[in-house]
Amino acid sequence: MILRVGLTGGIASGKSTVRKLLAELGCHTIDADRLVAELYEPGRAGNAALRAAYGDAIFREDGTVDRAKLANIAFSDPAEAKRLNALIHPIVIAATEDVIAAVERDDPQAIVVVEATLMIESGGRRRYDRIVVVDVDPAVQIERGIARGLTREEVTRRIGNQLPRTERLQHADYVIDNSGDASMLERETRRLYALLRTDLAKLTSSPGC
Repeated sequence: MILRVGLTGGIASGKSTVRKLLAELGCHTIDADRLVAELYEPGRAGNAALRAAYGDAIFREDGTVDRAKLANIAFSDPAEAKRLNALIHPIVIAATEDVIAAVERDDPQAIVVVEATLMIESGGRRRYDRIVVVDVDPAVQIERGIARGLTREEVTRRIGNQLPRTERLQHADYVIDNSGDASMLERETRRLYALLRTDLAKLTSSPGC
């Protein structure tokens, strides 16, 4: 039996770095944002769903999705963000489950970590054995987001459309503090990995497994 782990955190919290570190330690990892990008490609389910909902306005001439235009619409207000999430989440969840099933067939005692920004909002608490939150102060999020090329307004708007920090933390089984430097984050991730290994051992030794 595999251990299903949902990894989340706000924008620019460092969750992608944690996912990569966990992959190096031996976890199977899935980047939900990458899956979304694949599903947005011409001929895929996400692309078709977006065209049906938004028309041609968010598409380039080659049929690909203009992510910047889509983001401007999706993050314009909470209602638009909710509309997009309701449209895309079921498609992404189905694709994620297909990948997890393939991992389980090949490695039936794996730790599978799925990184998703809207993990809690999309019902991840029900789908995963453990929820891990990468936590950082909002002021640090903003500065890191700006360092990535976003404007302060864009980062602030996205934070406002995500689950509040305090509420996100209430759903966490484990919290990774990313307020320090890279070496601190690596130590925190190694600590998490040890905990997940223990959880997997308990899961696989339970009666009926």
